[in-house]
Amino acid sequence: MKEIVLVGINARYTHTSFGLRYLYANLHALQSKAEIQEYVIKNDPATIAEKILAVNPKIVGIGVYIWNATDVHAVIEILHKVAPEVIIVLGGPEVSHKPFRIDWRHADYIVQGEGEITFYELCKSVLAGKPPQEKILKAVMPDLKKLTLPYRYYSDHDIAHRYIYVEASRGCPFECEFCLSAIDERVRGFDMDKLLAEFELLWQRGARNFKFIDRTFNLNIKLANRLMDFFLAKEEPYTLHFEVIPDNFPERLKERIKQFPKGSLQLEIGIQTLNPEILANINRRMNLQKVRENITFLEHETNAHLHLDLIIGLPGESVESFADNLNRLKAMTNSEIQIGILKKLSGTTLDRHDKTYHMIYSDTPPYEILKNDLIPFAMLMKLKRFSRFWDLTYNSGNFYHTINYLWKGKTVYDGFFAFSEWIYTQTESTWQISLSRLSELLFRYLTEVLRYDTTQIADSMIADIIKVKGRTIPGILQQHASHIPNLKQLYLQKHQKRQILRA
Repeated sequence: MKEIVLVGINARYTHTSFGLRYLYANLHALQSKAEIQEYVIKNDPATIAEKILAVNPKIVGIGVYIWNATDVHAVIEILHKVAPEVIIVLGGPEVSHKPFRIDWRHADYIVQGEGEITFYELCKSVLAGKPPQEKILKAVMPDLKKLTLPYRYYSDHDIAHRYIYVEASRGCPFECEFCLSAIDERVRGFDMDKLLAEFELLWQRGARNFKFIDRTFNLNIKLANRLMDFFLAKEEPYTLHFEVIPDNFPERLKERIKQFPKGSLQLEIGIQTLNPEILANINRRMNLQKVRENITFLEHETNAHLHLDLIIGLPGESVESFADNLNRLKAMTNSEIQIGILKKLSGTTLDRHDKTYHMIYSDTPPYEILKNDLIPFAMLMKLKRFSRFWDLTYNSGNFYHTINYLWKGKTVYDGFFAFSEWIYTQTESTWQISLSRLSELLFRYLTEVLRYDTTQIADSMIADIIKVKGRTIPGILQQHASHIPNLKQLYLQKHQKRQILRA
């Protein structure tokens, strides 16, 4: 039996709850009385409540995020009804700022901010029979160099099958109005010697997939270089994921990035918009000339996998401006471009634009924009579908070469928008579309609507599809292809080629 249960409801099974492991690591003498339980969104709330209560806890702490807020609400409603004596404590970004757009009345306490110290003190008080009187507790900001690090609390199963989240710093010096990270403008770092010692232990246990959650990894170049040197000294394969600012790549950092082998380094680059007026509107500082130079460098001189972000619906940005962003960014890179819909998170300063630009948002997670003065609701729905189909076809990499036929002789935006409109008339959905079905739809659009030669398109699509072992060639492509590759022989040839290269 455990007196404290820390509950994580993750977006996917492969995710782990990093914040809960920090809380657990810093429970000190109470740690033996605590355990972590992790679930996935869409798990049955009653079943989650049943498993929580099975260990007879006195305190249940739950991390609340934009992706799990409705699930958490359902779970705590059940806990409150069937076990009202259990103290429910909520923490995380979704409850750290007002206004609350979900009713959290059944929570006994809400810890706002970085909760390692405050949650421990709260648990001590509750278990000692001296609970605080106030419901909302503003967390004491911890000294990162004194925190107990959480990495030893990743299980062997986590290391083998799930993401290992890590961080070298907290905070962000920038003031982008759509981002909660802008609230904590002071960037604080961990003790690097201690941190690298923990990473070494993870490595010795078999960890090879490190996902850094730092908001601005390449802000402190000395720190970034030291971390990169740590991993460059290791034997591949491994995968590192960093979120970087696009206009700060000095030469000493570039030289290290160039040393990483293919498949080992992933860089998430927040562009959001390339329109200088919109950048100024949302307090985002960015040197656009440096952005172009750095993306060109990363694209052509490194093996890094790039993931670049654009946002639809920013204050003052028209459809034409977004289209220009996409066209210009695609001209710079063939890498993944993630197209997101603007979200209004509590705690950000986006609301200052509401009257000026008539910004209207959904009141349910993920709080996406519904319309503004430049983009009506119907068009935003079209762009939301555009984003989803872009993800399925372009970002997936399943049609790496063939996808370019969509915009030959026109802009990327215009070509893909027309395809997005057409494919929705065929599916009336943006979800649960199999690769085989998607292949058939793309083939039909390119040959029936755009009038490309059927054999030309079939051959191109087959060449794209067979890059991944185990895929079958859809029947419609087999019917029109000039030849059908021997997939088994092709795989053997690739396998032999890899063995020669390794030797």
